[in-house]
Amino acid sequence: MRHDVRAARWTEQDRVAAVIAEALQPTRLAEWLVPDEEQRGRVLTDVTKVWVEHALFFGDVYVTTDLAAAAVCFHRLGPIPPPPKYTTRLFAAAGPHAERFLTLDDILASKHPTHAYYHLACLAVRPTTQKAGRGRALLAHLTTRADRLELPSWTVTLPAGQHLFAQVGYHTTQATVQTSTGIAMRPMSRNPNQRSGSPSSRARLADTPTPLP
Repeated sequence: MRHDVRAARWTEQDRVAAVIAEALQPTRLAEWLVPDEEQRGRVLTDVTKVWVEHALFFGDVYVTTDLAAAAVCFHRLGPIPPPPKYTTRLFAAAGPHAERFLTLDDILASKHPTHAYYHLACLAVRPTTQKAGRGRALLAHLTTRADRLELPSWTVTLPAGQHLFAQVGYHTTQATVQTSTGIAMRPMSRNPNQRSGSPSSRARLADTPTPLP
């Protein structure tokens, strides 16, 4: 089944954030960020919305036309500022969990490349619609865009997605990074016009969310 991809609209920020939060919610990373299960979905959505809004100014936000999958990217041609009033907004969104999000920010920031690159901050598919090619369609669109910009791509993936990103041309460039509780994340990069892997490998990638900041 074909899934068309388009740029997200400004008015769709809430829906994009909800898709990403829903995909991230079952992961160990989400459990560490927000231990309170009852608050987890709301906090993840509210924090993610801050970054979705920021990407609409400093990058790209793409969705499948049914809004069941989304990708958030940044054009890091040089330093970009944090979201406006980020700390204030983060504490308003996450409350007592904000410090863990700040810790994650610091972990990821320490691994960002120093050269210009296309930052795939998040690719996520709503759990009830996974394994149907939506993530594959988004990833194909993103790799084509990065190739046209002639920029290397960079992302951080959770363990389940590492070998799958490798199948579409990403390779590991740094050691695995971990939170204090041992949750592992792998920085990976892809050179422009890097050969992709098999279609079946790309399809499996659709189910793997990536951390946002």
